[in-house]
Amino acid sequence: MQLAFAQLQNHLAKGLRSLYTLHGDEPLQQQEAADAIRAAARAQGYTERSSYTVAGAHFDWSEVLAAGGSLSLFAERQIVEVRVPSGKPGKEGSPAIQQLAQAAVGNDSTLTIFILPRLDKATRTGAWFTALEQQGVTIALEPIERQALPAWIAQRLQQQGQRVAAGEEGQRTLQFFADRVEGNLLAAHQEIQKLALLYPAGELTAAQVEGAVLNVARYDVFKLSESVLSGRAGRVQRMLDGLRAEGEAEVLVHYTLAEDIRALKRVKDAVVAGRPLPMALREQRVWGPRERLFERVIPRLASHELAELLRAAHLVDGIVKGLKRPDWPTDNWQALQRLAMMVCSLCRP
Repeated sequence: MQLAFAQLQNHLAKGLRSLYTLHGDEPLQQQEAADAIRAAARAQGYTERSSYTVAGAHFDWSEVLAAGGSLSLFAERQIVEVRVPSGKPGKEGSPAIQQLAQAAVGNDSTLTIFILPRLDKATRTGAWFTALEQQGVTIALEPIERQALPAWIAQRLQQQGQRVAAGEEGQRTLQFFADRVEGNLLAAHQEIQKLALLYPAGELTAAQVEGAVLNVARYDVFKLSESVLSGRAGRVQRMLDGLRAEGEAEVLVHYTLAEDIRALKRVKDAVVAGRPLPMALREQRVWGPRERLFERVIPRLASHELAELLRAAHLVDGIVKGLKRPDWPTDNWQALQRLAMMVCSLCRP
């Protein structure tokens, strides 16, 4: 059974299952989901808790398998937590997990919780994860996307009795907040809690929020791609500044930009050659959010513009590797910014 994080509280209010699997790289949601399940379990008499971390391929699963049947003299119900930080339980782990999933069926004395990182599609279709999904509840912990972040912040403020001004002024305040905490949901949660400590319940002014909220944004180089293809120059600049401050490798930023340019060129060439756009996108393995962005920009881009972008990407490749190019900045990040803005200007709505 698959469940969204937002549905968890309602689910727990209706009753507790004996097996839960949390998977994803969002630490705040992972913490809150695990805490909610534990709280519901304690309310139902699960007084004992043991935790195991699967470290390496030679982890001994026998202890975990035995835990489900070894209640202490002082507990009638227990929680067994199994963390697999790598998402790879190993050769012995797969059958052990399947056995644990089967043992959880109808088990009202042991609650088992698996905590996993974000998993790729191949892993999610594997035998051990399929067993967890079929015999229990799986919850995907997905990051809050940038466009949804202001509403998430407003909802969290409301939970602690605070709000921003109505209308456009409040939306600007929420956007400011989102810009400062983007990509770092745990820090966003901490900043919201700080506002509750600093100010009473009620309406917060823009000055109060701006004075309290630190710049704790954490940017993902692969999210840069979506912003560039959306033509959002201001956000791209903030992301580049953030990536530079965080010490991200210039070659990785260049690879991300260049890969998008190459994909745009290949899809455009295929369309010019008579291939339907959906088919060209599939052939170039463009899907998800990037697929929608490509569908918007490909018809607007000329082949000669993409050829020029490809040439610029080649020049910047040399710059980040130490070569100087006439008419281009010698600073790696300035060259990357120029390349990103070239793509932005062509993809702007």
